[in-house]
Amino acid sequence: MAVPIAVLDCDLLLYGRGHRTLDRFKLEDVTDEYLVSTYGFPRQFIYYLVNLLGASLSRPTQRSRAISPETQILAALGFYTSGSFQTRMGDAIGISQASMSRCVANVTEALVERASQFIHFPEDEATVQSLKDDFYGLAGMPGVLGVVDCTHVAIKAPKAEDLSYVNRKGLHSLNCLMVCDARGVLLSAETHWPGSLPDCTVLQQAALTSQFETELHKDGWLLGDSSFFLRTWLMTPLHIPETPAEYRYNMAHSATHNVIERTFRTIRSRFRCLDGSKGTLQYSPEKSSHIILACCVLHNISLKHGLDVWSSPATGHMEQPEEEYEQMESMDLEACRIRQELLLTHFS
Repeated sequence: MAVPIAVLDCDLLLYGRGHRTLDRFKLEDVTDEYLVSTYGFPRQFIYYLVNLLGASLSRPTQRSRAISPETQILAALGFYTSGSFQTRMGDAIGISQASMSRCVANVTEALVERASQFIHFPEDEATVQSLKDDFYGLAGMPGVLGVVDCTHVAIKAPKAEDLSYVNRKGLHSLNCLMVCDARGVLLSAETHWPGSLPDCTVLQQAALTSQFETELHKDGWLLGDSSFFLRTWLMTPLHIPETPAEYRYNMAHSATHNVIERTFRTIRSRFRCLDGSKGTLQYSPEKSSHIILACCVLHNISLKHGLDVWSSPATGHMEQPEEEYEQMESMDLEACRIRQELLLTHFS
């Protein structure tokens, strides 16, 4: 004899049929100020995300009420920008905390699937030259294709204790390698590296290295700080500057490289789930990595829509483990020759 099974809708049980859902809550019925204060972004930006991600978020479901793409996107933006699954945020769009968690997972994967569409180096010559010109305009450093650095994002301890995620401060984290342009647009983002790895090791193993060593731009370089080895495609500061030209080079290098630090601060300010103010990301390293990458995609999309990278105030964030710089001087003679030629040509 077949036994009937009741499929329970947790949102229906929690709120009843009369509770307002996004099917009744229209974006045009609220102000931009409300949307920005609650979900971090204005109406037109949210409409763009609905058009971009709608097909991926409208997958078939066995549930009696499929959650609309708009609802899923608002739930995810609420989490990314606040860092918590707040009851009031779920109430505002008519879903439970459990449903919010599912929405975050769905939107995160949809954004990660599109990461290469929004995070990449330019390929055509005119755009590459414009990239160099923008950097040169900052402090007179020529040939710069991007500035690179690492930043740590705190995560919860993995269920199977893995010391590879414990950083130098004794905290569990992911060490994220990123490159940005002079405006703060991310050109590369690798968010999955365990926190125990020093920056130089992350770069050595990163896809970015093979990209530059095998196929990318032979007529320019990235700028990295002293936590990295000097390479033919990566210019680092002089460890002990002695001549006026070397001091000028280091000053220009520092002023230009500062763009990536400002970009990190802006991303943490805009996406509070990453800044540690609400605690660590309560997910596995893999899921945490995807959330970080999703925020990176949103960061670039926001710049595309004119939301100024420098407009957000700085906030507190996880203290970054210090790197030991003393051992980072390179033995790459060709890289040393290129840096010396740069010094003589542009800073002497």
